[in-house]
Amino acid sequence: MATAASTDIMPETTFHHAWDNSRITLEPKIEVSDLNFYYGANLVLQDINLSVPGNQVTALIGPSGCGKTTFLRTLNRMYETMRNTRVTGKILLDGEDVFSIDVTQLRRRVGMVFQKPNPFPKSVFENVAYGLRINSRLRGGVLADAVERSLRRAVLWEEVKDKLHESAYSLSGGQQQRLCIARALAVNPEVLLLDEPCSALDPIATAKIEDLLFLLKSQCTIVIVTHNMQQAARVADYTGFFLLGKLVEFDRTETIFKKPSRKETEDYITGRFG
Repeated sequence: MATAASTDIMPETTFHHAWDNSRITLEPKIEVSDLNFYYGANLVLQDINLSVPGNQVTALIGPSGCGKTTFLRTLNRMYETMRNTRVTGKILLDGEDVFSIDVTQLRRRVGMVFQKPNPFPKSVFENVAYGLRINSRLRGGVLADAVERSLRRAVLWEEVKDKLHESAYSLSGGQQQRLCIARALAVNPEVLLLDEPCSALDPIATAKIEDLLFLLKSQCTIVIVTHNMQQAARVADYTGFFLLGKLVEFDRTETIFKKPSRKETEDYITGRFG
């Protein structure tokens, strides 16, 4: 990785962290140390230090433009699809430097679901089978069984079992989003990243996604960016609050929402800004 330039056009806001990662006793799945992220000369993430506990749901909250989604995209190097970006610092996945892992293998281990449902222009079956065909030699009945397992894991099987060969676009928005989750789950990722997965969904579809997260965290580690603080309070075991490209506070969700250490966090939670 290139050494970062000295240019720093972030607002001159200093946060003295009152929280301490060492208080989190669960085994970390992801460890982030001194992470800085640049778009060109613009520093948009500064000195991020965070341990993501394994088999838990971690929510990232904060006002628009604070760096939540950018941070999420560093965890599986999705930012590399954009030009003129660079990173300094360290991200470890089970102690292994993610920048030394083949990017295809990394994204198989760390799956991602985006804000708007983005099914492929294929059938329901082929959407889920796509990654399995690429990453394995499954064929025939074994492939069909794997697709069914993935759809069941996404709590979608009963709704689509008679529509497997219909276009994915024929599904509702909420079903399409769960299909995208099933597609990500098909290759058995260790970590699932979700970038505001419910922002385009109605309350009923949102509730189904939230229920799904409770089921999935026993199978993989989940990191979710959400603009909905009530959602973070409902689904997350841990919550991190971002502001101006910095991680202001990270703690158990109950602590963040009931007894935050930082005034900035309290002001955001109580609606004074954001």
